[in-house]
Amino acid sequence: MKKLYSIFLFFIIAFMPGLSQQDPLSSHYMFNTLTYNPGYSGISGMICATALNRQQWVGFEGAPTTTVFNISAPLPIFKGNSGAGLLIESDNIGFDNDINLSGAYSHHFDVGQGKLGIGLSLGMLNKKLEPSWEIPSGDIHTPASGDPLIPENKESYVAFDAGLGMYYKTEKYYAAASVTHLNQPEIKYTKGITYVSRHYYLTAGYNLQLRNPSLELIPSVFAFSDGKVMQFTVTSLLRYNKKLWGGVSYRAGDALIGMIGLELYNGLKLGYAYDFTLSDMSKSSSGSHEFMVNYCFDLNLGKSPMKYKSIRFL
Repeated sequence: MKKLYSIFLFFIIAFMPGLSQQDPLSSHYMFNTLTYNPGYSGISGMICATALNRQQWVGFEGAPTTTVFNISAPLPIFKGNSGAGLLIESDNIGFDNDINLSGAYSHHFDVGQGKLGIGLSLGMLNKKLEPSWEIPSGDIHTPASGDPLIPENKESYVAFDAGLGMYYKTEKYYAAASVTHLNQPEIKYTKGITYVSRHYYLTAGYNLQLRNPSLELIPSVFAFSDGKVMQFTVTSLLRYNKKLWGGVSYRAGDALIGMIGLELYNGLKLGYAYDFTLSDMSKSSSGSHEFMVNYCFDLNLGKSPMKYKSIRFL
């Protein structure tokens, strides 16, 4: 375990501050790991797909809306100790309409009582501006065309994007660290250049079996930073019979979150989270809604891995 802690410490120190521009939020971060950590790819040994939709600060015009789909699976190469993943993310806020498309690869190592995945993601980030200006009449108001930094027309730019992450899991707990926008993509608009800053993520969780064998307490923490601002979330979920869960999260200085979910008998997980805004935004917003669907299935698709031969064909 000392080696694992040393790796985490090196990872944190090696990738320190960048510029500022936040990735989209997710209250279901524990089900959405692949979006920000390529080390998670295939580490469960199953094919896992997650779809998520978030409507943030409902009531605000131009408020953030995010849709995510990701899927990962173990690979048969390298004795099965690797995995691959795919991420498609659409994030809209105000004039910005961004699409992130990336693929991930992770190699897995047996460390202590668990498995460590170290992964790399490569893809493209399409940042699109669709401005719409309403200039009041009068001499004191300058139109957008009079400002060298304000875009007037629709613009779109595609940049290469990369990420790095590691994910460690055992039967009882997990811990992870990652960085997105590792190369700090350069976005060139006609009226200037902007950069997408690196974002640093830390997360960990634990499954605590209670005295009642049907109940589990699942606390977790999640933190990320763009090098200037840090955001911290702590969550506690109570799961019944591994099929039904509910709980609360606190996102420091931002929101109190209520969460519910259930797993159907075919393994399909459905989740809903509602963010009660704690900042001054609450005066103009009715909160945020987030819906999650997750499904994992075995590569054998329910078939027995054992083979039998009939003596008739020997």
